[in-house]
Amino acid sequence: MAKQTTAFELMLPVRDRRTPAYRWLYGALRTEILEGRLRPGARLPGTRDLADQYGLSRGTIVSAFEQLKSEGYVEGSVGSGTYVSTVLPDELLEVARAARTRAAARVRPKRRVSEYAARLDPFPGFDNRRARAFRTDLPALDLFPTTLWTQISTRRLRRLSTRFLLGCEPLGHRPLRNAIADYLTTSRGVKCEPEQVAIVSGVLEALDLVARLFLNPKDRVCIEDPGYQGAAVIFEGVGARVLAVPLDEQGMKVPRGKDVRLAYITPAHQFPIGTTMTLARRLELLEWARKSGVLIFEDDYDSEYRYSGRPVPALQGLDPSGQVLFFGTFSKVLFPALRLGYLVLPRDLVSYFESAIAITRRHAPLLDQAVLCDFITEGHFARHLRRMRQVYAERLSVLLESAREKLAGLLEISDVEAGLQTAGWLRDGINGELAAKAAAARDLEVTPLSRYSRGVMAREGLQLGFAAVDAAEIRRGVRELAVVLEGEWKRRPR
Repeated sequence: MAKQTTAFELMLPVRDRRTPAYRWLYGALRTEILEGRLRPGARLPGTRDLADQYGLSRGTIVSAFEQLKSEGYVEGSVGSGTYVSTVLPDELLEVARAARTRAAARVRPKRRVSEYAARLDPFPGFDNRRARAFRTDLPALDLFPTTLWTQISTRRLRRLSTRFLLGCEPLGHRPLRNAIADYLTTSRGVKCEPEQVAIVSGVLEALDLVARLFLNPKDRVCIEDPGYQGAAVIFEGVGARVLAVPLDEQGMKVPRGKDVRLAYITPAHQFPIGTTMTLARRLELLEWARKSGVLIFEDDYDSEYRYSGRPVPALQGLDPSGQVLFFGTFSKVLFPALRLGYLVLPRDLVSYFESAIAITRRHAPLLDQAVLCDFITEGHFARHLRRMRQVYAERLSVLLESAREKLAGLLEISDVEAGLQTAGWLRDGINGELAAKAAAARDLEVTPLSRYSRGVMAREGLQLGFAAVDAAEIRRGVRELAVVLEGEWKRRPR
């Protein structure tokens, strides 16, 4: 275990004046070690620092350290640093275990939480293990220009000023908002000015802001079914009623006869099926929203990667009445650790978001925003998109070709025009959950489409990612998946 090279000040319990200073310090440090607050390998403050902090003589500190050292609690010597022993004696560990057991046995009073806290359901975090077939929602991280990103970051750090260290306005770094507005106007058909762009950490923050600003308990919200369940978690957290609206070949059906406050949709590349909402359905949805006063949250999470067909303009660009909030993210396009996305807001709603962000996170990390801004304005973002679009198109082609050869009759992969993943429909009789479990045993990641539905799906299917892994891994994945699905077909109930 590595030793710490620096030590912070120690916060020790108040000394009882009847206890000699040496005994108090020895006992306090021993307790900190046994109860795990001073971990193995942790460096203790220097004797002079402790003496100054607690108003003790240096000789008292040295005596306490020597006693702890003789009993095996610490190691090292005065002048070279004193550390908590990396391997504590067994009898000391037994004392620590007993202390933890006694603490755990104490009955704690039940906490009182808000109705909001009681409604929250856990949402799975991101899996940061190595990418393998068929990881979804992940770009090709091995192809990201990390050296270039480092150079831009280093240049930014060298130019830091005290004004930059103060931060930025709540809606985000103004030059980045300018760059995003230019990009969206040119490439996505979005109608906006920089003043309408708000920088957020990702879709969950964007949805949380929208939910808290525009939803009250029992308000109705529409989501696609199957669809992104993270949105449902957010909406139900604020007490809204979630209505799961089915899909057809044109996209989400337009709700009828329901008092709806908000609709969440993924029209460019429906999650998780992958279809693109037709122009006719988009116009129908916008007309419904205008007449009903419904806000639409358009999640454009990975439509930068389009492989066939004519580019379809954003729903927001077709909206003449300001009913659409448009969201996009750089986490899917560049890399997940870059927690930066954007919301394009109707003009009359900008002040509400500015106020909400100002009293929560204040603003997104400014250095990340500035580096991303340089990455975009210097042309690197556009070049990266072009390169990745070609790579992902080739990987999708490998997946489709391999699936036709190995998975025919077992999995019918849908036509996909955009994104980082696609969906496949299983042969009748094959259970998606059982197939996913068997696939995991063969080092594969597939997600049953049923996990994204709030009802019973008419047909079982799997979601397959193709962007994050190379052609060889895709081919291996298809071979292994064929074995899995053959086995599940043979084991199906008869």
